[in-house]
Amino acid sequence: MINWFIRSILALLIGLVGVIVYWMPLGVIVEEKYGLSWLFHFRGAIPAPTDVIVIALDQLSASELDLPLNPKEWPRDRHADLIDKLGDDGAEIIAFDLRFSTCGSSPESNEKLAHSIKKASNVVLVERLIDSRDTDYFPYRTEKKIDDCQTDYVIGSELDDTKKKEELFFRDYPGLVGVWRLPILPIIAEAARGTAPFILPRGPVTQYWAFNASAGDIPSLPSVMLQIFALKAYDDFVHLLHFVEPLLVTQIPTSAYDFDIEDLMFTLRDAFVNNEKLIDVMQHELDRSQSITHDNKKIIHALLNLYSGSETRYLNFYGPPRTIRTIPYHQVLQSEGAGDKLMNLKGKIVFIGVSAGSFSEQDELRDDYATVFNRSDGLQISGVEIAATAFINLLDGSHIRPLPLISTYLILFLSGFTLCFVFLILPDRSAMLVGIILVLLYGYGAYYLFKTDNLWLPVVMPLVQALLAFGAAVLLKYAESVKERHILREAFGKYVPEQVVNDFVNNAGKETAGNQLLYGICMDTDADQYTELGGRLSPTELRLFMNDYYATLFRPVKQYGGIVSDIKGDAMLALWAASTALSSQRRQACFAALEIIKAVELFNLSNRESQLPTRIGLHADEMTLGNVGAIHHYEYRAVGDIVNTTNRIQGANKYFKTRLLLSKAVLEDLDDFLVRPMGKILLSGKTIPIDLAELIACKKEINDDQIWLCEGFANGLRAYESQNWASACDYFSEILQIFPDDGPSRFFLNLCQNYRLNPPLSWDGITRMPGK
Repeated sequence: MINWFIRSILALLIGLVGVIVYWMPLGVIVEEKYGLSWLFHFRGAIPAPTDVIVIALDQLSASELDLPLNPKEWPRDRHADLIDKLGDDGAEIIAFDLRFSTCGSSPESNEKLAHSIKKASNVVLVERLIDSRDTDYFPYRTEKKIDDCQTDYVIGSELDDTKKKEELFFRDYPGLVGVWRLPILPIIAEAARGTAPFILPRGPVTQYWAFNASAGDIPSLPSVMLQIFALKAYDDFVHLLHFVEPLLVTQIPTSAYDFDIEDLMFTLRDAFVNNEKLIDVMQHELDRSQSITHDNKKIIHALLNLYSGSETRYLNFYGPPRTIRTIPYHQVLQSEGAGDKLMNLKGKIVFIGVSAGSFSEQDELRDDYATVFNRSDGLQISGVEIAATAFINLLDGSHIRPLPLISTYLILFLSGFTLCFVFLILPDRSAMLVGIILVLLYGYGAYYLFKTDNLWLPVVMPLVQALLAFGAAVLLKYAESVKERHILREAFGKYVPEQVVNDFVNNAGKETAGNQLLYGICMDTDADQYTELGGRLSPTELRLFMNDYYATLFRPVKQYGGIVSDIKGDAMLALWAASTALSSQRRQACFAALEIIKAVELFNLSNRESQLPTRIGLHADEMTLGNVGAIHHYEYRAVGDIVNTTNRIQGANKYFKTRLLLSKAVLEDLDDFLVRPMGKILLSGKTIPIDLAELIACKKEINDDQIWLCEGFANGLRAYESQNWASACDYFSEILQIFPDDGPSRFFLNLCQNYRLNPPLSWDGITRMPGK
């Protein structure tokens, strides 16, 4: 019987397992490491937008321009030349992923770089976020001397005592506890349009900070780049904001020029984070506006998503290293200028940074990060290309978007619950097939949404849930089948032998031949006075009485290793079977028969008004044991002459007035029992006589009277078989004087007296039974 309650609980648990595991940090880590990676690989590389370009600081350029191999050591006047070149070529925004926090080679080169940056007015510089516990940057902890050039710029004074410089450094920058921004050389920083950090982990990169909350919610390099790029739509943005939130407009500049970008971004970020409705109203009004151009709408949408979105964003990588168009540093410097069609830098957003072209070069420069698109030769995507990727994602809204947590939890719960329920209600093979189809459909759906809408659905956890659901379903079905088999054995074991139940349980749904040629012992019992009893008791009373009677018979059979094959009315058929003739089984059958005689005597003593004296016959021979029947009805039967012969032996008890007769085949090699031979008997309906004997008792329990009886009867039987009728009559008469109710003696005395008067015409020593 299927327990639907347990199955429902199990399906609920599998669904909840997915939710709980995903809720833990490990679940998200696994999805990022494997699930997101699988989706990217299935999707493959896609074309990157052409309006963003990376200029690579690489070893090829170092060789071409006769510069040091390490880009950090390149003279800053070269970078000034590059900025001038880009400005002449019409680059829209320039980002330097190279830190200018030290003094450089000379003050002149710093001044030249600052001048070029100031002239371009569109340069953003990267700065470094450090921890106050980082001893490489805080000399107070390592007793290193602060760079005099940097100290002079920061402190603004000349100091010879190093410790005083350190104290001033920490005094003037009190935010050093926790994450802190390492200053760019002020002469350069002041010339830039903006400065911002861009922090990435050393492990596999899947996301970045748009705003870094641990450092005061400061914007990252791609975010600052987007805000500067969006200045072209600033007037429309302010006008829209004035319509929606007039008070906020008073807190920001009204002009797109001559203000601090970072201050603006802090103000807008704070406003959108603390007013959740603002983003919805702004987007609604933006979509309705007829006066804002399509291009500016796109830019403002990007800004709204930047300020209202999460502090971290998942990167939508375009492909392996240098998928975003990458130009070596030296090629730009050596180009022909604005007329060079190969460069085509007009209106481009340019990111300048270290970008290796080979694994060996990457190993030297070490500004690379593990991503889902690592090349087979070990080359990884550079930090500057990741920054460019993040900017493009911000601009066109193409970030990878995980489902909201509630939706993710719901999907995981439903997937686990559904898969488990499918596995529980269907047969194993069908369940596996349907489960595979469902998993594939879900996987394709996740891939399709990822490819077309950048939507990231969990894929690892549903797969794990499918495996858990299938395993749990198999275990539960196994437990239920064990329970069902136990119930079947308990139920059917009351009606058919245990062997039959086991065969049925283990081969359910299969046809079993059930034909086994065995050697066995058959026991047949029959009760006197059953007809009279049936006429006297009601059907209910008779059923209850016979149940008690059969319990009396069954216990010894089971105790001595037999099986009850059949009952009918007042008769029982029990079997002991084996592949070869075993004396141990014949001994067990004899013990069982004697125990039945004793048990029936006690039963009849406790039921004096309703007694069932019982006759028993035992015979040993070959038999076929198995299922007998056809179509939809089979019974477990012993088939062979042994069954009919045993029944005739049992019936012979009526003529001998005995309780327990058996054939000589049962007694072969047994010396444990006292028996009284009955000679050769031709049973009713048989053509071949068999040697019968009465089983008296175990030799351990016999008395002198029983021994005398058997010896006297044996003498009388020998006289009978030798046709010495007078002598036989004397032996049997002598026994009857001591045991007047001895049935066999009375039976043979009558035969001898008849033969004395009417001797047989021919004699073969065989006694013929007149009926069953």
